[in-house]
Amino acid sequence: MLRKFIIEREIPDVGAKSAEEYCAIAQKSNEVLDELGTGVQWVESYVANDKTYCVYLARDESLIREHAKRSGFPADRIVEVRSMLDPTMASA
Repeated sequence: MLRKFIIEREIPDVGAKSAEEYCAIAQKSNEVLDELGTGVQWVESYVANDKTYCVYLARDESLIREHAKRSGFPADRIVEVRSMLDPTMASA
């Protein structure tokens, strides 16, 4: 079963990169994910000034760490998502 994780990556000036640079980052990430197989999946990432916040599905945290090692992208903090909430829950 895959679990959901949020990965915080500190990457100086990542928010100032060009579309071509984001494309190259995504390609590198996808190449490594293909090598790692079906136990880890990238869902989406949010880019801030000096950080990205990535949502991944994975069997365990070690696969995320291996992805970071092989891709060269830091994984400064990895947190497992325990549950989700949204505004619609207020009326439950």
